[in-house]
Parts: sequence; structure tokens; C-alpha cells
Amino acid sequence: MTAVQGSATSVRTVTTEIDGRSVTVPEGTTIYDAAKRVGVDIPVLCHNERYDPVGVCRMCVVDTGGRVFAAACVRPCEDGMTVRTSTPELERSRATLTELLLSDQPPRDQDPKQTTTGDNLLLELADRYGVARETTDLPCGSGRGRDSSNPVIDVDHDACILCDRCVRACDDIQGNDVIGRSGKGHATRIAFDFNDPMGASSCVTCGECVQACPTGALTNKPIGGVPIRPRAQLDAVQSVCPYCGVGCALTYHVDRERGAISFAEGRDQPGSQSRLCVKGRYGWDYAASPQRLTVPLIRRESAYPKGPLSADVRGDRNGAPNDRGRVGGGDRSGGGRNGKGRKPGGLVDYDEVMPHFREATWEEALDLVATRLKQVHAQGGPGAIAGFGSAKCSNEEAYLFQKLIRVGFGTNNVDHCTRLCHASSVAALFEGIGSGAVSTTYGDVLNADVAIITGSNATANHPVASSFFKQARRRGTTIIYVDPRAGTVADHADLHCQLKPGTDVAFYNAVMYEIIRLGLIDREFIAARTSNYDALARTVADYPPERAATICDVDADTIREVARIWGEARAGVIYWGMGISQHTTGTDNARCLIALCAITGNVGRPGTGLHPLRGQNNVQGASDAGLIPMFYPDYQGVARERVREQFEQAWGTPLDPNTGLTVTEIIGSILQPGGVRGMYMLGENPFLSDPNINKVRKALAALDFLVVQDIFLTETAEFADVILPASSYLEKVGTYTNTDRRVQLGRKVLDPPGQARVDWEIEQDIARRIGLDWNYSGPSEIFDEMVALMPSYANLSYDNLGLTGKLYPNDDPDHSDGLVVMFDERFNTDDGLAHLVPAEWLPARELPDAEYPLVLNTGRLLEHWHTGSMTRRSYALDAISPVAEVYMHPKDAADRGLTHGERVRVRSRRGTIELLLRVSHREQMGNVFIPFHFREAAANLLTIDEIDPFGKIPEFKFCAVQVEALGGAHAEPTSAQGVRV
Repeated sequence: MTAVQGSATSVRTVTTEIDGRSVTVPEGTTIYDAAKRVGVDIPVLCHNERYDPVGVCRMCVVDTGGRVFAAACVRPCEDGMTVRTSTPELERSRATLTELLLSDQPPRDQDPKQTTTGDNLLLELADRYGVARETTDLPCGSGRGRDSSNPVIDVDHDACILCDRCVRACDDIQGNDVIGRSGKGHATRIAFDFNDPMGASSCVTCGECVQACPTGALTNKPIGGVPIRPRAQLDAVQSVCPYCGVGCALTYHVDRERGAISFAEGRDQPGSQSRLCVKGRYGWDYAASPQRLTVPLIRRESAYPKGPLSADVRGDRNGAPNDRGRVGGGDRSGGGRNGKGRKPGGLVDYDEVMPHFREATWEEALDLVATRLKQVHAQGGPGAIAGFGSAKCSNEEAYLFQKLIRVGFGTNNVDHCTRLCHASSVAALFEGIGSGAVSTTYGDVLNADVAIITGSNATANHPVASSFFKQARRRGTTIIYVDPRAGTVADHADLHCQLKPGTDVAFYNAVMYEIIRLGLIDREFIAARTSNYDALARTVADYPPERAATICDVDADTIREVARIWGEARAGVIYWGMGISQHTTGTDNARCLIALCAITGNVGRPGTGLHPLRGQNNVQGASDAGLIPMFYPDYQGVARERVREQFEQAWGTPLDPNTGLTVTEIIGSILQPGGVRGMYMLGENPFLSDPNINKVRKALAALDFLVVQDIFLTETAEFADVILPASSYLEKVGTYTNTDRRVQLGRKVLDPPGQARVDWEIEQDIARRIGLDWNYSGPSEIFDEMVALMPSYANLSYDNLGLTGKLYPNDDPDHSDGLVVMFDERFNTDDGLAHLVPAEWLPARELPDAEYPLVLNTGRLLEHWHTGSMTRRSYALDAISPVAEVYMHPKDAADRGLTHGERVRVRSRRGTIELLLRVSHREQMGNVFIPFHFREAAANLLTIDEIDPFGKIPEFKFCAVQVEALGGAHAEPTSAQGVRV
């Protein structure tokens, strides 16, 4: 045994001989891993390098010269050990074991995995050893049964070999802890929770178990009538998930004969490591929906004066707001009309809306768009034009869109959904550290002693990122969860601080008070790398834990414990979501988190930093590309003369020196004299996503001209003069930047349906029609122009992004993945220091009272996304979570005489909706939660449009409501798989 000197510690090594080949490996390396290093293949069934080895199947046994064979996956190498991996006796043992396992399997022609993907590992071993179920003398069959209760996963217990790969996939990788074993002896089988059917268990349908299973015990069901064929018969397209900001890498297996996706699976990439959630693995069939827009549409003259077209959106029947601000009902059956008129869930009724539009050629539609926008511009000036871009589109499309609005119409009135998620976080980060991007990755949590997750139900909103948080906790990281809801993250936290909504500033000021009192600050870091510490210390001195406890309802001792844990940590990192940002005090909330990290020196080292978890798949990239009113690409301020001159030179035209209007300001401007009169809306649906829907409805109806470019007929599109059929992300090439700053290449999987076109091409055609000389040949050319103007993206190109993408900043993308931890020496501020900004706690703008005694919080469900236009057209996602519900504490429900599953009315000062009641212990007394995906119970009808003065983000997380009995139909609410919560 030898020791190799490292920079800090010595690594002890051992030398082993494997099949005559000498190999030196670190002490503790298994025989299996050492054999791989020298090119020796040892067959396995239960083993997978992604999971902890257990050695249960014994297929990998080797001869080490001892009395019994050793399982190579768990036996470590020893110095001087001699290993033989394929002696005749070993091969006979493996053949016998294969025959024994095969005897319990279904016949080959009935095996689900063999007849679909064609990669049953047990059958591959059977072929290798020349054994078959049909020829064995052993009794065959187990009779353990099948389970088809999950909408997209089949369970065949007869095909299970009890290798426990599914158990370890669920526990070790996803951290969901759903799968175990039940029964004894030959009756033993894998079990979900307490031996429930899979579809009735707490399973979240991430499909990790299917990807892990080596036999046909766990298989995917076909989706959308497209059969699952052997992967050798399908095209594999490497792309990126279109949903949340985690940006998981996946492979679509495409049936070219049918022009459709057969199935999807995760692939290796540093940020996702082959993991997916239910949306990524099963939620892609929306692109093949019969409701896709396939031809340009122009509003008929008879459909003027302009306004909503469907009864739901007009409010003539239950389903959307009417003039009195009432919403409710709607068709929740998932049935209804056939073909394009089919109305699953509460989607727009095409049969009702389409007659108000006529089909047009692309030439006619684009000419009309250009003519009308130019007319509005000529009559009202640059300020009369505004554009909403999309965080679902690529970086290239976001860049072109903001360039079109700025160059073509001379205005900075361009924004996208960052104004509805993390604008306040970006404002605080720019002010504090000079950069709106995350300072470390979510995977870096594995290097942290403690992680604070605050205002984020990551298990629902960023499920793959949350799997890294769960893994970190299993490995010793202390998880502190701070949130008014006891979301499923709380199940994996060491400490849950269930504070009152809107009291984050008081809580974090008290934590900093205690850290300072205990002397746990990093004085050297404060002196060398921060400014304004004394002012911060004076402010937090007014927030002792006892005072904060009366504000936030977290007891003083718990606040002290949080302060001690954080202050004593070697490395601490903070992850936050929209529970921090979506408040009128959102910027103050983020200022506190920045200060908490800075005064303890928890920035710039592995396992430390600040990470606002981004919402949509390209909200980071769209912001980077300049799709915001106050910044050009790479957050270069429009009001800075030197910056503006640089872009004027690059784009060849004078630019507006004034900051443009944000999303919420644009809506308000439309209703004012001399305000915005014409809009270009790309992939946004503000009718459902913006607060105070009544106000949004009036604004959309008041526009002189609206062009909507989208893949479906949305509620917003009902107000359009022209509708342009766009492409889903599956139908184009482009780059997307995830929450980690990872720039990845999305590849074309399918052709756009009908006459639908790729978004950047539509943008370019409109630009040409208003007089711009644009002649981009493709997305890579646009990317190159963009990168030349964005120092943060320097050195990136389509050629060096590869299959896994690259983090920015990146000095050498040909040899480096990019910078994980930022700000190790200085911050991006002008003086290089972190600017500490004190914040005083302020109450929410609208407080509960006798008439509206409850606080409403809105957010997302695991199975759905944003306004539901994609996920509610996905079979799996709609089947798992089909109805709108309001979540309420048991005592609040009992006090009102309400019961679980009852249909109730929720009302605020702005309107009323009707939906089902879910009695839930995850809610705090006095608070209710409503997901905002369901148009038939649109949560944003209730929310207020008060905004944060710095980030201009609405108060989605706090408004006063009442919940009351409605009477009528009673239906049992369901969770992800039917479990009452």
C-alpha cells in the first residue's frame, strides 16, 4: 500500500491484479470500479453506478481466492489481491442465477420492456448464457400480479427480480422514499408506501424507478397513442426540458414514421445527472395537441368592438371573470368536444372562439401586423408601443424580440415574466453585489454545512434541484426551511420556521441581530469586502428575537437556533423562491438574505452563496439577453450613456435613453390617456398570469392593436387582432440558460404543425416589414451577435456548448465547464464590495379584516406549469392533477362548517372564484393557498396589483380573502396520485 501526496491530504492507494492486469486505485475502490478502469466488464443486475451498491443479485461475483465468491460491486480492492472475473465456475454460477431469475419472468413475447424499449438487462444475460424461460426445467411464474393504477407507469410484479434498483433510485437519487418491500419469502414484492397501488400512493411519477429497472417490472405506458418501440428503431435527440429553470438534460426518442415522440428519459449533465420530474419525462405531448395553432388568424370585422370572445372569459357562464369579478365552474370533466374543439380541463373553447377569426396567409397577416404597429407608432410615438416577450423562447428569440422593440420602435417598453417572479431579487442582487445571476449552483449544496431554503416549495417548483437538497441532507448538510406553508420541503428539513406571510424582513433581521450578538460574524470579510455594515448593524439592533417573534410568529428560541447554526457553519448557502420575491417588500426580503450571507462570509467559496431559483426554463436567459425595460443584454443599463452608445453603434440606430415600462406598468399605461396603444405579445398569457385579472381584461380590450404569437389559443389571444402560429421549443434549435447560469443547446425534435413557424423567423419578417435590414441565416448567427455584446457570455458558441452546455462566465469552454462559484475575490459592483442595505419590516399593503379574514398565497403545483396552456394539454399531467382546489387548515375549515371535498367560494375585494376545498395540515391557520394554473378558478382574479417599488413585482403572495360554503356538488379532491393530504 502506498500514499500519494495531495495538496492538502494524502490519498492511500492499493494495487490489485484483475484478470492479469495490474491496477492501482484509491483505498476503498470496489473491484467492479477497478475492473472498469482496465476495461474488464463484469455483468451486473442490481448494480448501477448512480446508486449505492448493495450486492443483492450476486451476478457480479468474482473469485478473489477466498472460500466464497465476492460481490464485485461491494467488495473493496486490497493490496496484493488477485481477482478472476470470468472463470468457468463463475460463468456457470451466473448462468444458473440467470435461469433462476428468468423462471419467474413473463414469457419473452409478453415482457413489457422487451416489447417496448427492447433493453431488458435480464434477457440480455439470458441470451449471453443461452438460457430461456421456455426451455428451463424450473417451475415458471410467480403470480404476484400487475398494477396499472398510475396513468403513465405500469407495474408488473411478476417481472420483478427484487434487485432494489427502484428503491435506491427513489431514495438515493430523488429522495422521495416511496418504494420499499412487502411480504415474505416468495410473496415478497416491491411496495409503494404501505403496499398501496402506485397510483394511490405518494409517488410523484418522476419515472426514476422506470429508468432504473433492469427488467419489465416498471415500464412506461404509451402516451398520445404513440407506441413505445425499441430504442434501436427510434431517433435519439438530445435536448433540454421546457419547464422550470433547472433545465434538465433529456433525450427524446422519436418515431420518425409517425412524426412523434415515443418516450423521453434523462441524460447525464452536471446540473441534472440524468434526473427528471413528471413534467420533463411525461409532459411533452402538449406539442402534438389537436389545439395547436397552425395557420395565421385575423379578427373578423364582426368581432369588433374588441373584447373577450368566449363565454368563460366574458363571464356569461361559470369559468372566468364577469363584470362583477366573478369566476368559477367551467368544464372540469376532461371531456367535451372532439377534435380542435375538445376542451380538456378549463381550456379555451375553440368552437366558440375560432368563428370570430378568419384564416389568412402569412403574407397578409405579417403585412397587417407591420402596418398597424407602424400606424400606432406614428400616431402615438415610441411610448405607444410595448412588447411582452417569453421566458419559454430561446435566448436568440429573446434577443431578437427586445432588439426589434428597441430598434424598430424606439422604445424600451419591453418585458417578460421575470417581472412576475424574481425582479425584486435581481434588483437587490444588482444593488448589493452587482450581478443578477446566481453566485453558485444548486448542486453546490453538497459542499455546504447548512442550507437555508426560503420562500420556495422546491419539491414542486424545482423538483430535480430539490433532489440535490435532499441528498445533501442525507450526507450531513443541515437544511433550514423558512416558509409560511409546510410544503413537502419541510418533510426533508432539520428545522422548519413557519413564519407568518409577509414577515421575512423581521425574521432575518432578528437572525442577524443574534449572529452579531454572539460574535459569529466574519469580521475580516466584513472589513475587506463589504460596505455599510454599521448602518445594517444599527437597523437589526431594533429586532431582538423576542420582538421578531411577535411579528413573525416564530418563537425567539427557534430564531436563536437558526442564528447559531448559520453563524457557526463553515459554509452556508441560501436558496430562495417567489415566496421571497413576490411581495411589495420583495427587494427588502432579498436585501436581508444578501446581508445574512455577507456578514458571515458565506459568499465566494464552495458551499456558499446566493441562489434565487429561477422559475421558467429560460427566465435567466431572457433576462440575460435584454428582455427587460431597464437593461440592454447582459444587464447593461439603458440610461448609461457609454453603454447606450455601444449598442447604438452595434445596432446602427439611436436608442431611447429612458427606462421603459414593466409588465404591470404597461397594463396600467393602456388604461391611461396617451399610454400604450399597440402591443406585440410573444408567448405570454397575462390574462391569467398577471394580478387583478379584471384590470388586465379591461386593458387588453382597450388596446388599439394586439398581435399574439403563440402555440395555442390562449385567453389573452381572444383579445388579439392578429394571431400568429408559433413553434414549441420541441420544433426549433436554440440556446436556453438555466438557473445555474448553464447555457444549453435545445435541438429540434419535431416539425412545426401545419403552417406554424419558428419564432425568430417571424420576428425577422416583422422587422423587415417595418424597415429593418435583418438577414440572419439561423440561430447560431444570432447567438454570435448576442455574445459579442455580452461580456458574461464571452467565449461561448454553438460549437463548444456540446451536449451538456456550459456555465457562464467561462474563460475556456473547450476545456472547462465554467465557473461554479462566483465572487471569490471581488463583487461586480463598481468598488468591488458587497453593499449592505438595511431593511425595515413593513406590513403588507392589504391586511385581513372582519370581512376578509384570511391571507391568500398563490403558487404552482408539481404537475402544472404557469397558466396551464402546456401542462393541461398533457395527458399525464392533466390526469394526475385535473381540478382546481383551495388548500385550507382543518380548524379554519371547521370554523366555517366546511368539509374536505366541498365546493366553496373564495372572494376578495376584486372578485370571486369557486373551486373545491382541500383540507390540508400543510397550511398555517389563517392562510389559504390556491394554485394559479386553472382558468376556471383563476387565482389572480383575487390578487392585488400593488407592486414592489424597486423590482416592480406584484404582491402575489399576500391578499385578504374569505372562504365560504357554496353548496352543490361534492367531489373528492386528489393529490398527485389521489392521496388525501
